[in-house]
Amino acid sequence: MSSQFGRLFNISTFGESHCYGVGVSVDGVPARMSLCEADIQRQLDRRRPGGNQLGTERNEADQVMILSGVEKGLTLGTPIGMLVKNKDQRPADYGSMSEIPRPSHADYTYRMKYGIHASSGGGRSSARETIGRVAAGAIADKFLREHYGIDIVAWVSGVGQQASAAINMETIQRDQVDEYAIRCPDPGAAEKMTREIVAARESKDSVGGVITCVCRNLPVGLGEPAFDRLEALLAHAMLSIPATKGFEIGSGFAGAQRHGSEHNDPFVRKGERLGTVTNNSGGVQGGISNGEPVWFRVAFKPPATIGLAQQTVDYTGNPVTLEAKGRHDPCVVPRAVPIVESMAALVLADLALIQKMRN
Repeated sequence: MSSQFGRLFNISTFGESHCYGVGVSVDGVPARMSLCEADIQRQLDRRRPGGNQLGTERNEADQVMILSGVEKGLTLGTPIGMLVKNKDQRPADYGSMSEIPRPSHADYTYRMKYGIHASSGGGRSSARETIGRVAAGAIADKFLREHYGIDIVAWVSGVGQQASAAINMETIQRDQVDEYAIRCPDPGAAEKMTREIVAARESKDSVGGVITCVCRNLPVGLGEPAFDRLEALLAHAMLSIPATKGFEIGSGFAGAQRHGSEHNDPFVRKGERLGTVTNNSGGVQGGISNGEPVWFRVAFKPPATIGLAQQTVDYTGNPVTLEAKGRHDPCVVPRAVPIVESMAALVLADLALIQKMRN
């Protein structure tokens, strides 16, 4: 769908990069849950642009307004509408590019699909659309923490050729991740990643990266057999984020190089439930959560819009030299951390409500 995601806990986002504003409608939030704009603003502040040299120079406050569904600090059980106004939009920056499809961007495919596309910025394909996801995900995250004790933490584990050392998934917290602008809690790797992004910016280029995410304290049983497997829905959610190009859960592609005797996760007793000694499965077996931490990685491509001159063609096929204008991230992963967390929260909140129907 162009705007909707989820079944019971579902969202519908709206808005483009340079329109009046962007937002979301969230349906399925249980009634009488305490909620205020500050609960949502924390995550929006983590993804907002204009914070440091690692991101776009576009400076937006991204202040959220709750329009409906909350009264006297409590959710009503009705759809929650939220809006964030665009204030630092500059559509004129894109005027010269309106007749040139930017390489590896969505300009060409949107125009071919709809016969028109938003010439200012990326329109719906812009990362600005994810504001609605993060706002909705903040509500889902609060619901999961308060009702299930579920804890979701993501961090940057790779930028270009630089990768972090192994992070303790049992203990890592968001405040540790946020100690570094790059959002990598490995100090040595964080410095190298920062240098790589700064170098890309200075050369008018861009660089890709990887985000790792862990979801802890999930109950056993989330996920539906066959088509709505937990890992399938997580993959759907993550690959719907702009600039994503890869998803793997648990051992991922590395598991394909191992034998079953070393890859299997033996069971042991952990308190009142069974658990596993290792977690190559990534907390999911048969498409259903097994009670172990769910962990996965998401690959992000280098941002498509760069300042370097590129030889391409316009919409009529005539050769042109494109030197893109505007303000763009040299690497998206530092700001994508709360987006990954939010999409994970939306998946888990939806599956938790679906499972609750069975109890």
